[in-house]
Amino acid sequence: MGTEAAGTLYGLGAYVLWGVLPLYFVALAPAGAWEVVAWRVLLSLVFCALLLTVTRGWRRFVTVLRTPRLAALMALAGVLIYVNWQVFVLATQTDHVLEASLGYFINPITTVLLAVLVLRERLRILQWIAIAVAALAVIVIVVGYGAVPWYALLLTASFGVYGLVKKQVGGSVDAVSGLALETLWITPIAVVQLGIVAATTGITLGTAGPLHAVLLLCAGVVTAVPLLLFAAGSSRVPLATMGMLQFAGPILQFIIGAAVLHEEMPAVRWIGFGIVWIACVLLVTDQLRHARRVRPSVVAPVA
Repeated sequence: MGTEAAGTLYGLGAYVLWGVLPLYFVALAPAGAWEVVAWRVLLSLVFCALLLTVTRGWRRFVTVLRTPRLAALMALAGVLIYVNWQVFVLATQTDHVLEASLGYFINPITTVLLAVLVLRERLRILQWIAIAVAALAVIVIVVGYGAVPWYALLLTASFGVYGLVKKQVGGSVDAVSGLALETLWITPIAVVQLGIVAATTGITLGTAGPLHAVLLLCAGVVTAVPLLLFAAGSSRVPLATMGMLQFAGPILQFIIGAAVLHEEMPAVRWIGFGIVWIACVLLVTDQLRHARRVRPSVVAPVA
């Protein structure tokens, strides 16, 4: 299997796993969102420590930790991914999977907008149109549905800025060290959070049967594996390919929310999602057109 083909499978695997995560978090009931995310942080750190030991990556980890700029950026990334995890689990456990999928549908458009606002990049015409269409979709949902899609907006904002921070880090931090540092910085939050859960509603680990305990203890693996697959895929395939693969996640989430969990889908929400999908098609079209234009200019000097 070629490098690009393998990378495509890695990337697709990451997004498919992210797409079916709502079913996993729903299956963790009666564990609430606050307990689930606390275990997710702590067990991810344990899993990353095992991976660093097996792959002999502790030296890389310590090097990053001793670099103030990288350590600070990873701390910021940790806070952002914590917010993203918490909002996503809250959404899935309160019958808002469709709204969560909306957030990830518009996430590529949010990323493009952040590139303009923060990195001062210049957008192409189709990118501007996609942003305008996505904004129209949110307005339609707010006006027609009578509520602001806060879960969607918080998810796309937190993950969009998280991606921006990771872009600043670049290739200076490998995937395992990065996730280990992110979870290390937010471990105190998770410990306090777990303590509050224990003092109020009570911890469910070990009280809801062996299957539930196993599922909850797998939270670290469930968190780390898609991230590692994503890192392996993104390093092997063009950005345009990853741009198309990323829609596998929200598509699966949408199917799960509508067909499996039977969440409410009134006409106005269909209209809003339809407009978002148009924006996504415009963005993918622009990516493909741009990739075709850039590829000859990159290959020609090599030839």
